[in-house]
Amino acid sequence: MELTTVRIDKPDDLNVIIGQAHFIKTVEDLHEALVGIGPHLRFGLAFCEASGPRLVRHSGNEDDLVELATKNALAVGAGHSFIVFLREGYPVNVLNAVKHVPEVCGIFCATANPVEVLVAETELGRGIVGVVDGPPPLGIENADDQADRRQLLRQIGYKM
Repeated sequence: MELTTVRIDKPDDLNVIIGQAHFIKTVEDLHEALVGIGPHLRFGLAFCEASGPRLVRHSGNEDDLVELATKNALAVGAGHSFIVFLREGYPVNVLNAVKHVPEVCGIFCATANPVEVLVAETELGRGIVGVVDGPPPLGIENADDQADRRQLLRQIGYKM
């Protein structure tokens, strides 16, 4: 087995969701789930087929995001993996819809951070072992940090 890292190529202002699914229908079902979130959400997604013609299937409503998802999915090259890039929306607003797609087996990450995908390669193919989702912590929050966190959540409308 060979273990490598694949850095996800993305602008800092985009969110990315990386997961694993199990069927060619994944692309259409993820597209429908994301469109159902709301008309403002811009997205591109790509899915690596693991059997048959083994193509990178893709869809979305924003051409540059579809292209970016396709390029990154091809670089990762892990069977049954998918990548979704989001603009004008956040993972917290779409994750439940994504997780409820019947073909979705799991989510590796949902983030705006820099991401590296840990890929294992064997004679059979490639698989995602995990992800590195940003740098490690610099410390432990104190009372002021807790107050700042609570204020931010209220400022952006996630808490009353």
